[in-house]
This record gives sequence, structure tokens and C-alpha cells, in this order.
Amino acid sequence: MDFSFFFQQAARSPLAPHLPALEQALAQVDPQRHGDYPRWCQALEALPRVAVSHFEFDQPVVRVGRQRDCNDSTRSAIETALLGLHPWRKGPFDICGVYVDTEWRSDWKWDRLARHIAPLTGRTVLDIGCGSGYHLWRMLGAGAELTLGVDPSLLFQMQFRAIAHFAGAQPVHHLPLGIEQLPPAMGCFDTVFSMGVLYHRRSPFDHLIELRELLRPGGELVLETLVIEGEAGQGLVPHGRYARMGNVWFLPSVPTLLQWLEKVRFREVRCVDVTATTTAEQRATDWMRFQSLPDFLNPADPTQTIEGYPGPRRAIFIAET
Repeated sequence: MDFSFFFQQAARSPLAPHLPALEQALAQVDPQRHGDYPRWCQALEALPRVAVSHFEFDQPVVRVGRQRDCNDSTRSAIETALLGLHPWRKGPFDICGVYVDTEWRSDWKWDRLARHIAPLTGRTVLDIGCGSGYHLWRMLGAGAELTLGVDPSLLFQMQFRAIAHFAGAQPVHHLPLGIEQLPPAMGCFDTVFSMGVLYHRRSPFDHLIELRELLRPGGELVLETLVIEGEAGQGLVPHGRYARMGNVWFLPSVPTLLQWLEKVRFREVRCVDVTATTTAEQRATDWMRFQSLPDFLNPADPTQTIEGYPGPRRAIFIAET
């Protein structure tokens, strides 16, 4: 897997001192460990070359190219190749008229946070657990100087490469790494996003400290996570699964998480949004044909999960170093 373009661009950014460590971490990634990797490579290789005439990174649908940029046969080949990278979780995208209707309406999350964060113009931005990279493109559309996403899923890496195949040389990068594989205490990012990650971490405090140490002094954290209703000190530790997810460790109340952020020395801590996740925002589509949120809720009471816990509510927190 070739990351030379990332290293070329990052060498002229605040990431430069950390590139040897990142190169060493990437050298440990073995894509052959995943049995589907050859099939995903075939899907990428089947993507046709198209001279795209248009980009939209600042709109709800990330658009690369117009329908008129290619004929019906080429567009059909694009659709077939992209479907070869099923399931598509985060989006939506439109590639030369091929609409990728992802499981999540990730644009809704972006709309909830965009007006609350510091302007991204000229910033170096990190997105932890970035999935296929939808929000990386939105960050570019919001003016970021360089956006970097990390996610250990090889499928998400391949999906990002599929979009980048058409988008060309942009200051947007995706590395198949987890946060624990990043150099410690990088302290070089202007903004760090952690969305949908905290509840998957065994130690939420360690995760919050890791996020703080990735930021430069005066940098901004954008944290989005599952929460429950409740007072300070309250939280939910699911017994077994939560909404059929087996790796959910802790769901704090909003006041509890505000206390956590202050305890690990974030400043100007605030919660800017709390929204219940609905089956309009997360659902199965032709691009994600597996079970989704409607299957994870109690059919007799959709305000509860199938296990009887409070249904998913997501909150967005902003904090500064």
C-alpha cells in the first residue's frame, strides 16, 4: 500500500517530526491478513479513469465529478466497482452521477457540529476513527489545510482510496492505523475529531488524555459519543451488548462527560448538541444491506434498544487545550 503522497504533503506540515514513527507503524500493517483484500483490490483496479470536471466538498453529498463527465457504460462500471466495496457505512457520496447511499446520513452529524467549532480554515486536522473518510472531505470543504484520518479497518481504507481515485491529489489522507499506533503526545494538530469512538474504549479517561496530547496548545477537541440522560456521576455500563454492539463499555450522562473532560485538563468545555439517533439517520440501503438501527431497537418500544437499554442518544462536546 503506497502512502508516498501522504508523506510528501505531511513533510511540509506540523506532522513532519513524527513521520519516521508513522512510517514505522505503517510498515507493520499487513493487508494480506484480511481474506477479502484481494477482492477489494480487484474492485479498485476496476475503477475507470475519468477526467472529472467538478468537486463539491462543502455540501451534504460529497460530489466528485458530474454525470456528464462519463457515459452510461463508464458510470455502470463505476457503480459495479464501488459496490464491490460493500458495505458503505458513512456518507453520502456522488461519483460522476453514481449516488452512494450509505448506512449513515453522516451529513446530519456534520450539520449539528459545524456551526459550533472553530473555523477550520488553514488548520491541520485529525479525525480518529474516520471510517471511509466522509468527514475528511467535509473538513477540506470547510477550509482545512490538511486533513488526516486514521481507522484500522482495511475496508474503510479501500473505500477512501476509491473516492480519492476520482478526487485526485488533495490534502486529504487516510491511514489504516488505530489511535494507539500513532506516535505518543504528537501535540501538533489544530483540531482533533473523535466521533463514535469513546464508548468503544475500555478506558475513557485514557482516550481523553490521548486526544488532549494530540492537540497543540490552544487546539480544539470535537468529541461525539453515545450518552444517556442523567445527572453528574451517572452512566450506563451495559451487561453484554448495547444495540447489538458487543464492544460498548460505558455510556456517560452529559454532566458526567463534562466532568471527565475537565478532570483531564481540557478548558472551555461545553456540550453543544444532544440528538436521539433515528431510523432515518441510520438504516440499511442498497449500499449497506446488513442489519441496521431498525433491527437494533425494541419493536414494542423503539425508544429502547433490543436489550432494553435507553435508545441511542448522541452528544457533541467541544473543548480546548
